[in-house]
Amino acid sequence: MMNKLILGRYIPGDSLIHRLDPRTKLIASFYFIGIIFLANNWQSYLLLGIFTFLCILLSRIDLGFFIRGVRPLIWLILFTVALQIFFTSGGKVYWQWGVFRITEFGLQNGIFIFCRFVLIIFMSTLLTLTTQPLELSDAIEYILRPLKVVRFPVHEISLMLSIALRFVPTLMDETEKIMNAQRARGVDFGEGNLIQKMKAIVPLLIPLFVSSFNRADDLATAMEARGYQGGEGRTKYRVLHWHLQDTLTIVLYVFLTVALVYLRK
Repeated sequence: MMNKLILGRYIPGDSLIHRLDPRTKLIASFYFIGIIFLANNWQSYLLLGIFTFLCILLSRIDLGFFIRGVRPLIWLILFTVALQIFFTSGGKVYWQWGVFRITEFGLQNGIFIFCRFVLIIFMSTLLTLTTQPLELSDAIEYILRPLKVVRFPVHEISLMLSIALRFVPTLMDETEKIMNAQRARGVDFGEGNLIQKMKAIVPLLIPLFVSSFNRADDLATAMEARGYQGGEGRTKYRVLHWHLQDTLTIVLYVFLTVALVYLRK
């Protein structure tokens, strides 16, 4: 299960991607998700694919780790692709049965949607794999700092996101332990129809919820014991520094945007 879910996991390293400022990586990840919608042909998706592949190479993280990380979402991706294929009209019709049809535009949109999902997942998980949760929390707090003018709880929101991201792999490991314990007692999570499978999950959810609440209570107690009272008046132990490589990364994304706009013509 550790290999199937990469969200929230950090892989220590000293690559160029690891050394980037967390604000740069956070801005670049969201910016990439935005500009990917500029792609509307195979040339632009090829450019984005090459760019993503180069980022993975620079991170020195095994590509197979990313491919295994996509597997938990593959059914959602295929379902979205199927909707595009069967319900998009236009171009040559290859097959039709009632309201379902496979057309030239439908196949094209399905392939583009698949590529879009995979690229977004790769770049998003690259952010978490190369950035420690605490650094990511500091970056979110820094970027949202202007909202303090309207009394938006920036520090509390960034803390909640950091804790949630940090405990995703912890909860998955806990789930795996509970599933192994239930299997040892004769529970089979793979047999039967849909209703029976849902009933088999109930013995898994109850101890998982109990364990989650216990962890939350222990975390709250630890924070109170250390005198945590919110973000007001707190100093920073980790100071973020913007370097030349961060500026060059943003410039690179600007050139990527220009190239995508050019390829749309």
